[in-house]
Amino acid sequence: MKDYGTLSQAINKLKLEEGYEEDFNLLDEEIQIKSKEQTFGTEEFEVDKVLRFEGMSNPDDNAILYAITTSDNHKGLLVDGYGISSGQISKKMMKKLDLKDHRELD
Repeated sequence: MKDYGTLSQAINKLKLEEGYEEDFNLLDEEIQIKSKEQTFGTEEFEVDKVLRFEGMSNPDDNAILYAITTSDNHKGLLVDGYGISSGQISKKMMKKLDLKDHRELD
């Protein structure tokens, strides 16, 4: 398992060393590359890596970083500040981003 360090260090490593250049936003039933105004449904992307970060002194500082590749080969990152269960997203999206869903945690 590769050590990615802090959240900001992990973002930098994934962008610079592994080519995850896009920034994704999480919508109800899609993810979005805001700069390109493109959206992708759950069947149009794969979660390559899931990295979880916990704050040292405050449990509210938890964050989850998803490294994602879309069906048309856009690679990017999605950061969720509190975990997928905290937002108002569809069950289909929640299942796609589930930490336990047959995915190796880094």
